[in-house]
Amino acid sequence: MDIKTKMKIHTPVKNVIEAIVDPSKILHFWFSSSSDRWEQGKTITLQYKEYSTMDIPIPIISIIENQKIVYTWGEGENQTEVSLSLIQEEEGITVLEVVESGFRDDDPQLIQKLLDQKEGWVYMITCLKAYLENGVHTLRGSLIH
Repeated sequence: MDIKTKMKIHTPVKNVIEAIVDPSKILHFWFSSSSDRWEQGKTITLQYKEYSTMDIPIPIISIIENQKIVYTWGEGENQTEVSLSLIQEEEGITVLEVVESGFRDDDPQLIQKLLDQKEGWVYMITCLKAYLENGVHTLRGSLIH
């Protein structure tokens, strides 16, 4: 089972990609820290200090320049694959589509996990949009669980 979330961001594709892969930028809208620049074949360590989350390792499976980032996260049966696809809809407007796949149909917590992840992706893209379009960097880490 997959979940899909997408939104328009009024900035060029290269700016959206750079915000995600650059550790000095990602902390303005998503994680509180990223161990390194995202590159294919690397395993990046992410942290959410606000939520007392320990290190989150994410192996970067592939990066297609200005088009797509694919990585996995989670462990064992809970591992999923995330695909961030970027489409330049028109000059200066990017559609970011997030697809997270690999959820187990037989997981008794499936519905709650899907809802939680969907909420998280909508929130992340909203924070990214606010950061890139308006310089807002105070939304990250504000969602209360």
